[in-house]
Amino acid sequence: MLKSVTRALQLSARLSSRSSANRTAPISRSFWSLRSPGAAAASRPKILTAARALPTLSCGCGGLHTDGDKAFAEFLTEEIKEEKKIQKSKSLPKMSGGWELELNGTEAKLIRSLSGEKVTITFNVNNSIPPQLEEEPEQTQKSQEEEPDIVSTPNFVVEVTKSGAKNSLVFDCHFPEDEVGHGDGEEESDIFTIREVSFQPEGEEDWKETSYTLNTDSLDWALYDHLMDFLADRGVDNTFADELMELSTALEHQEYIKFLEDLGTFVKCK
Repeated sequence: MLKSVTRALQLSARLSSRSSANRTAPISRSFWSLRSPGAAAASRPKILTAARALPTLSCGCGGLHTDGDKAFAEFLTEEIKEEKKIQKSKSLPKMSGGWELELNGTEAKLIRSLSGEKVTITFNVNNSIPPQLEEEPEQTQKSQEEEPDIVSTPNFVVEVTKSGAKNSLVFDCHFPEDEVGHGDGEEESDIFTIREVSFQPEGEEDWKETSYTLNTDSLDWALYDHLMDFLADRGVDNTFADELMELSTALEHQEYIKFLEDLGTFVKCK
């Protein structure tokens, strides 16, 4: 009986000692990678990388407010300032040719009415920034000094509707990476291409799989040229494509800044 009581007292003392040690042990969090705010214009980096550690409560309101949250919020504040500095204009650029712009978040529609026809261009700025290619080590220093502008090149859908037709003629178009930014002095090539063509019910957001879809990968070039001329006659040409990229780039940057602001508000929210 005495031995059992002694063991119990010893066990209790050890547990008490461990608990006291845990309460007094310092909890720290070491930040080893915070990207400079000024570099935000060239890429979308990992905003915060930190060593794993237990969170530290900074107040007694019941919410989680860590040292990491504080550093994160401070970083976002500076990041937003830098992004607004490089923002060309708070208003979106205008499209020439009488196009009317309708916005729904990251989705945009350009609408133009001709004699008996309606042309609708739809695009979304999500995932419209081409990935940054890795450069050779000797080019790294030069690229840091001359950082390329971020350009949004979204896929876009052209819907042509005629009052006397049952269905709309729909073109799925995109910007090939090797054609964007064509040079001067050479014969001008198309900076966008037609990927697919199909007849679809007017106003349908998703293509019907039962409707025949013409893929241009193996299309006769004469027919393809006529399709491109058909679009150009309705104002969808290289000039339009250049202006579309400018509009999309401004809209994407606008949405990116808004996302950073919402993210900062969320991080600070109790």
